[in-house]
Amino acid sequence: MDEDQDEPIGQYSDGNRAFLQAFLARGTMTFKESQPILAAIFTAQEGGREATEPNQVTQEDFESFVSAASAAVSQFDLEVRSAMHQHRRRRGERVYALVNTTSDPLTQLATLHTPDEIAFVKRVIDAMFEKYNTPRMEALCLDEMQANKLRVPPRQESDDDEGGGGGDGPSELNGANGGANGEGGRASQHAPKGLKSSEVETVMRSMVDEGWFERSREGFYCLSPRALLELRSWLLESYNDPDAEADEWQRLKFCIACKDAVTIGQRCAERDCLVRLHDNCADAFFRTRRQQACPKCAKEWDGKHFVGERAVTETEAYQRGRRRSGKSARNSNLVEEIMHDDEEDEEEDGEGEE
Repeated sequence: MDEDQDEPIGQYSDGNRAFLQAFLARGTMTFKESQPILAAIFTAQEGGREATEPNQVTQEDFESFVSAASAAVSQFDLEVRSAMHQHRRRRGERVYALVNTTSDPLTQLATLHTPDEIAFVKRVIDAMFEKYNTPRMEALCLDEMQANKLRVPPRQESDDDEGGGGGDGPSELNGANGGANGEGGRASQHAPKGLKSSEVETVMRSMVDEGWFERSREGFYCLSPRALLELRSWLLESYNDPDAEADEWQRLKFCIACKDAVTIGQRCAERDCLVRLHDNCADAFFRTRRQQACPKCAKEWDGKHFVGERAVTETEAYQRGRRRSGKSARNSNLVEEIMHDDEEDEEEDGEGEE
């Protein structure tokens, strides 16, 4: 067969293949991360006669290779999506991710995790979006101590989920072993056993290494840009109510400026107002406005009401604990106490409304 017959338009070259291979190996990529990769590709294309330095690679070069990669993988139900990174220390950095666009059994073979590990990860994500995400405190994260409390499935889940494959979790995280425990599988006859404490740390770190979670300097785990891009539909279906009113609080909210999901950023000072902004978006959003006020309720936007771990770490209780015990505060029960107090406040508000 003619070697050039199936080449995509634009002369898809060995350089494009090398770039795609690097992209597939990483799962995500930024322009900065691409520069040494593309520099090596350009140098190889010149036969080594003239070396290309990473700083010579332009944004246009990068976007051209990303576009070609996206076209090449589209026939395999993959596509390239991008979003701005939410963390302040990576402000303004756009992250590109290769995303599965279908949920079929083959997709479920894309991970090496056991059914018990997948079920644990599902419980962690549930905790991020349900237990540690309320109208008063939208933390959307947890630390290792809190994750460790989720190592064993609740009794109801143990009784109901005989397959142990992670329940209704995202297929991108449901591993090969989850699919293997089908009809006739011995493991399908046993409820999930949960994990040992020593295994929790290993699984959480593996989620970071694989690009699903991110771990902050303060020790909090949250969903990564890749996870938010790839799991967006599943997150909406799992945690948001499609029949909710326009002004009703939802667990997954979106930036009023860029329309991407907000799990780290700023919120309106009015608790019942649903306006959210990424830190980077807030700077640009208010730069063109006369007043720094919420565009919906007109309350002053002071930038001191947060979504993400700062909803916890910027509280007076957390700061006081840090002053008393130093960095070890993050390893104590302080975070759990702060979030637990928030849950009690929510319950009291609910009773008052009744």
